Amino acid sequence: MDKKRIRVLEEKGWKIGGIEDFLELSKEELAYIELKVELSEMVKDMRERKGLTQIKAAKLIKSSQSRLSKIESADTSVSIDLQIRSLLALGASKEEIGQRIGC
Repeated sequence: MDKKRIRVLEEKGWKIGGIEDFLELSKEELAYIELKVELSEMVKDMRERKGLTQIKAAKLIKSSQSRLSKIESADTSVSIDLQIRSLLALGASKEEIGQRIGC
């Protein structure tokens, strides 16, 4: 959004900010959410690169298709631990995971 539009909106009483402002997230909470999303996207990318359906990939990670769907969508019920274990079961290395999350 350009600066003129932002100024006009602010003059009318609107607040301009990001999702972290809207949800009142701390830097740590935002970083946690971004990490979960990145890991979920990596799970989906790895599954698709291997040409696996969710059902076949779920068998590899010893889970159900519905659970894998939640892993791939960064559902709040899915832990980072489960995401990482799923990546390892799909053949990701620690180095690949680290690179993907910016370590």
